[in-house]
Amino acid sequence: MDLSVDVRELVRVLVDVESVSGNEKALVDGIEEGLRGAAHLRVVRDGDTLVARTELGRDERVIIAGHSDTVPVNGNWPSRLDGDVLWGLGTCDMKAGLAVLLRLAVTLTEPSRDVTYAIYECEEVAAERNGLKRIVETRPELLAGDFAVLMEPTDNGVEGGCQGALTVEVTARGARAHSARSWMGENAIHGIKPIIDLLEGYEAREPVVDGIRYREGLNAVFVRGGIARNVVPDECVVSVNFRFAPDRDLVAAEAHLRELFDGFEVAVVDASESARPGLDHPAAAAFVRATTGHDLAEAVEKDLVRAKLGWTDVARFSELGVPAVNYAPGSPTLAHHKDERVSLPDVVACEERLRAWLA
Repeated sequence: MDLSVDVRELVRVLVDVESVSGNEKALVDGIEEGLRGAAHLRVVRDGDTLVARTELGRDERVIIAGHSDTVPVNGNWPSRLDGDVLWGLGTCDMKAGLAVLLRLAVTLTEPSRDVTYAIYECEEVAAERNGLKRIVETRPELLAGDFAVLMEPTDNGVEGGCQGALTVEVTARGARAHSARSWMGENAIHGIKPIIDLLEGYEAREPVVDGIRYREGLNAVFVRGGIARNVVPDECVVSVNFRFAPDRDLVAAEAHLRELFDGFEVAVVDASESARPGLDHPAAAAFVRATTGHDLAEAVEKDLVRAKLGWTDVARFSELGVPAVNYAPGSPTLAHHKDERVSLPDVVACEERLRAWLA
């Protein structure tokens, strides 16, 4: 696979090699061959995950990462070109960003910072199959660095770090009774009213972290209770999802929920750590200038730099102490959509900006 071709052509080449999660091998084989042809890169393969590194002895090392898999085909493969718009599976999530990453990897032989390029498998499926997660846990030295960029589609806007996510089950207890003699029991479903009142009255924080404003959220997402039509239930469970800003970690987030729901049973059922954007780091400041044309304060004011309201794999870099942002062409609203598409001029602009940052 020739990774040095015009980035607009490279996107189409990548899209037209089907790589639904678990079926990335053919695409990764081609990418590996192209990377190994670049003498300035040291390439390591782990499963269907690739890590290619420059080793020039620069003062800083940055990481650019993207996944090679897509969600299943939905009548939108192979690609279709309509003017300056490329339609098809994976165009924005994230083969446009991946094309930028790969072209930079093979053509930028003397970057001003050492660069680690990570291409990983199985992002769109269960976390235990995620190639980046595996490398973080088993070979973290391959991802050591000062700052990272994840090629998640952001419409070429900088989205810093990510929210953490914590889901807990809050349980109200009662006592069973026949519904004809309900006064002999205690209805646990009725007992969740204080939980709902707390949720409805909750004032979400909007903290500023590393110069950008996040907004937290706390919501009931499931309710489970009831035994039979003629039984007063003795248990009702409310699943509560907490999206928290990266000035909290999971320990602090859990402590906050346990304090909020004091008096109820609280059990954690799912947890994902937050990630700070680290925009005060020199490499990050240079990245913001190169991609937006402004310093951080001006870029935030113009909404060119904003918080990532959601969770992405930038949190995996945070585990290693590496601050990270999301940045790539393509609209996140089109990810996984049958009508997925990307503007090719936006892909070109992304490459030019990242090249300016690295060169």
